[in-house]
Amino acid sequence: MLIGQLAERTGTSERLLRYYERVGLLTSGRRANGYRDYDPAAERTVRQIRALLAAGLSTSLIRQVLPCGLADGSLRPCPGVLDKLRAQLGRLDRRAEELDEARQTLRRAIATTEQVE
Repeated sequence: MLIGQLAERTGTSERLLRYYERVGLLTSGRRANGYRDYDPAAERTVRQIRALLAAGLSTSLIRQVLPCGLADGSLRPCPGVLDKLRAQLGRLDRRAEELDEARQTLRRAIATTEQVE
């Protein structure tokens, strides 16, 4: 499929798709006219990339994770990947705790302000 078709199917801009290709997350062939030609599996790959980016993974880590991906969205064991995913989960957990503390502080500030009014 052409880049425009892949962009439409995945809700991703053509510019991002070219970036994913440039950093080694996505591959394409070339047609005789030089246009990019993506395999049907590219749609699943782009969705995986978007999900992993949303989880806070860097493109360099995603490049390591993608070859471990299975069709059902799960991962097969790959050397070093599980440790890196656990580390990212730890960072997300710490960030969630910080956000929870910030929410509590904001709630207290609102409650105090409402009492003064």
